[in-house]
Amino acid sequence: MGTLYLVRHAQASLGASDYDELSARGQLQAQRLGAWWQAHGQRFDAVWSGTLRRHAQTLQGLGVALHGLPAAQRFAALDEYDGAALVRAVHPGPLPAVQSPEGFRSYFRLLCDALAQWMAGTLSPEGMPDWQTFSAGVRALLEQARAQHAGQRLLVVSSGGPISTAIAQVLGSAPEVGIALNMRLRNTAVSELGVSARRLALQTFNTLPHLSAPEDVALQTYA
Repeated sequence: MGTLYLVRHAQASLGASDYDELSARGQLQAQRLGAWWQAHGQRFDAVWSGTLRRHAQTLQGLGVALHGLPAAQRFAALDEYDGAALVRAVHPGPLPAVQSPEGFRSYFRLLCDALAQWMAGTLSPEGMPDWQTFSAGVRALLEQARAQHAGQRLLVVSSGGPISTAIAQVLGSAPEVGIALNMRLRNTAVSELGVSARRLALQTFNTLPHLSAPEDVALQTYA
């Protein structure tokens, strides 16, 4: 059986004018994961990623220490949903500022509410596909991974939405379960799926082996 390594991108720039850019902390997170894998002899047969800048920058950070990383195939189905469009759809007007703890909590409460409505088909944010289309894109890539990479080690760098959707599908859970999974995913966290020609199976979820030392607590982030 092979392994599909789902990695959520490193910390981006929440609250900045351009979210799709790794923070200094995010760059360090990615480099630390690459160094941890290099030290443990990890190698990959193939690499997939989304098309966003934070995905590419995360891979670049991994490659600082992880030698021999294959060139990535990029798939739009691994891109994140538009969180700002979802929140605007349930909260007209200025978005909550995320610089304070209360603003952060307010934003993500609205996002969870919007995600539930989007999944139920009662919300259609401007410029976004419907939930069925988003979910089907993730499902198709899982099937492609099973068909093409059974018995291999496939690294996938993506975002919280596609990763949580993939895991919920593998578990056979209701789509709404993916919201809770999504909110718990940490930056550069690794989740592993066993891959055979017949099925996919969850092996680990949301692990941070490269940031597990007590002195690394400050490098563990959710957004």
